[in-house]
Amino acid sequence: MNADRPRVPWRARSKPLTQQWLRRGPVAWALRPLAALYGAAVALRNRRYRLDPGRSMRVGRPVVVIGNRIAGGAGKTPTVIAVLAHLRRQGWQPGVVSRGHGRTDLGVQAVAADTPADVVGDEPLLIHLRSGAPVVVGRDRVAAAAALLRARPEIDVIVADDGLQHRRLARDVEVVVFDARGAGNGWLLPAGPLREPIDTPTGAGTALVLYNADRPSTPLPGYATRRALTGAVALAAWWQGTPAAAATLDSLRGRPVLACAGIAQPQRFFEQLRHAGLDVQEQALPDHAAFDALPWPAATADVIVTEKDAAKLPVDRVRRERPGTRVWVAPLDFSPEPAFFAALDTALAPLSPRREG
Repeated sequence: MNADRPRVPWRARSKPLTQQWLRRGPVAWALRPLAALYGAAVALRNRRYRLDPGRSMRVGRPVVVIGNRIAGGAGKTPTVIAVLAHLRRQGWQPGVVSRGHGRTDLGVQAVAADTPADVVGDEPLLIHLRSGAPVVVGRDRVAAAAALLRARPEIDVIVADDGLQHRRLARDVEVVVFDARGAGNGWLLPAGPLREPIDTPTGAGTALVLYNADRPSTPLPGYATRRALTGAVALAAWWQGTPAAAATLDSLRGRPVLACAGIAQPQRFFEQLRHAGLDVQEQALPDHAAFDALPWPAATADVIVTEKDAAKLPVDRVRRERPGTRVWVAPLDFSPEPAFFAALDTALAPLSPRREG
């Protein structure tokens, strides 16, 4: 067991249980004893780091950690991509460390564009493909950061993807992402969705809250982000770096399209496609689905997927196994409000290697 991150006592990923996390019903109450055990482990871990700050390791660069307090997707990966783009516009040279969920090996591994998703994880691969930033994955983020800096010493800021509960890596800024679910029923796993209490002390110099929702979904003050499908692009063109186009998405209107999504909140993707005017048939898969077998019927003419799933669909394999299917990719972009980026810049300014004096 990894002492740095308490083990969740019940790793149920079923839709009925996640629905129970939105209210304090009989199932949630029945799981409260397990939540109490989990909460005690979280409190003990946090107390150790609070009493001994030296347990958190500095890596010689400013660190921005982006993650969730709740289980399941809240928009962390698009947030990472948006932050990387902003940092580059501001003159930083960012690199990324991540655990890489769904990997077959938990050791340290650099991500390349042709690295299979099962080796490095679907989200780190997507981050690298979309941003071009160097990415290193590893269960031990400190070791991953060291490997990243050995390979790319010009990096002057590290973004830790999904590292909120990985306290071994010292951080300067935390970005906590919530979606419309907020804190759910307000209880810890497995009785509720919380990995830790929402008011957990951060251990960072600056903590920012970003809401992937129409309005704040917790009592914590924070910033809003606008999210939208940017269009669509053919799978082969996506792998070549071609950006999505609104006209391509519009061209899919008026014909049946199978929408396939292996993400934490697939319904959100389906609703956005319908809002764009598409007539979609839903095919929801588990989060981080491996796509060991292509899940849609061979006779399907058009399939549209998320970028996270596209990263697990090599073009040659799709052409070989589903020659009659056109696969489209629909990217989702986040645009946090300017005040969020201003707060991030303020937090990082004293840490910049370009700072005078």
